Amino acid sequence: MTYVIGIDGGTESLRAHVFDLSGRSRGVGKGAYATAFPQPGQAEQNPDDWWHAAGVAVREAMAAAGVTPDQVTGLACDTTSCTVVALDAEGRPLRPCLLWMDVRAHHEAAEVAACGDPALRLNGGGAGPVSPEWMIPKALWIKRHQPDLWARAAMVGEYQDFLTLRLTGRWVASLNNVTMRWHYQTDHGGWPLSMLERLGLSDLKDRWPAEIVAPGQVIGPLTEAAARHLGLRVGLPVVQGGADAFIGMIGLGVTRPGDLALITGSSHLQLGVAERPVHAPGIWGTYMDCVYPGLPIIEGGQTSTGSVIAWFKRNFAEHLDFDTLNTQAAALPPGAEGLLAVDHFQGNRTPHTDALARGAITGLSLKHTPAHVYRALVESVCFGTRAIVEAFGSAFTARRIVVAGGATRSPFWLQVHADTLGLALELTEEPEAPALGSAILAAVGAGHFPTIDAACAAMVRTARRVEPDMDAHAAYGPIYDRYRAAYAALKPLRAPE
Repeated sequence: MTYVIGIDGGTESLRAHVFDLSGRSRGVGKGAYATAFPQPGQAEQNPDDWWHAAGVAVREAMAAAGVTPDQVTGLACDTTSCTVVALDAEGRPLRPCLLWMDVRAHHEAAEVAACGDPALRLNGGGAGPVSPEWMIPKALWIKRHQPDLWARAAMVGEYQDFLTLRLTGRWVASLNNVTMRWHYQTDHGGWPLSMLERLGLSDLKDRWPAEIVAPGQVIGPLTEAAARHLGLRVGLPVVQGGADAFIGMIGLGVTRPGDLALITGSSHLQLGVAERPVHAPGIWGTYMDCVYPGLPIIEGGQTSTGSVIAWFKRNFAEHLDFDTLNTQAAALPPGAEGLLAVDHFQGNRTPHTDALARGAITGLSLKHTPAHVYRALVESVCFGTRAIVEAFGSAFTARRIVVAGGATRSPFWLQVHADTLGLALELTEEPEAPALGSAILAAVGAGHFPTIDAACAAMVRTARRVEPDMDAHAAYGPIYDRYRAAYAALKPLRAPE
């Protein structure tokens, strides 16, 4: 038997999966790491923790699968994005990363949005705003606030680039990451050099990787040190992946115009394959060649979704397990008996792109229980998804929605998503779509399939559909209107920066 490995570097842990060439997971391993929140709106991780987790996870996955290193023919990774790292000339981290959800660079993001460069077409068609999650605002923040560190930084990249550097010894970027977070545009001259010049950031280009490798292409062989760390064979082909949610599109078989991937987890992403390039207010992208050659990808996203639920459970419902919470919440009517939540706990990615937006829970009464609050929080996340799908407008009509990630483990979550959208959802056999997407890319890079499409046809299967309850959809209408109105109502109540 022949196998490939898909590594999924997520927000809370790195997971490694051993897949066969029919797309079935044969073994899984996991290595966890911590996140620090030094200030509100800031989030950091230690890059060396990622590499330690990779060694733990791959060895566990190989042991669970009962597979020997000579049976593995390729490896690819997906990671969180845009998780920015600054490294010295030897590839050692100079500081903790600025995690994807870190929004400290909101002043720099506003400056990027105001620079007037044509590369801003990716940000609402030039209308902006620019998210502080993206590469250029974060790099500008490091240069301004930590100039001594900036002077020592030989490399500035992402989690993805750090991991492939450790695996192969090569400093390369993924075409996926650079097109959707670095303002790189294959159809408009490539690197955003004029933007960097306008911002006084031209020296960033020399710190970025000089070479860009597209998803599915081989980066290089696994080094001896990396093979020792992971328990794999020296020379194993390491294939380029990219950002977890975008690689998850591949793992869901979302390959054709009109297909939409709903990637759920600590955050949500809504990623669609568009028929033509579109740049308009309220959306990010489209990104040409971001995942598939010649196809543009349209993007929406929510910064804090599953992380909001984890926050609630950790702080206010530790005594209840999720099965109990889901059962109790499902017994309540839409609207949780007057309770309304706003899911902007770490800002809003789209359609507002507002780093200073914050969450809220309103309508509380003495009748409300943890189950009521839980339901209101779940509904707020689902309302946020609906707002994004509506913001796509005529630019993209979802003809098929495929779901992956944490929400697939909860029938309650899935039903609320379907009911608030008023649309059916599809689920695939393998719920860990980013890991499967990485494995598909590994299989293509290893030569088992001629194209990503061909690999998806062999390795992705639909398992079931979740149909919407249209009565519930109608009941959600006025509650959703209140949710949309809450963003503007909450703006004047923000705490000073």
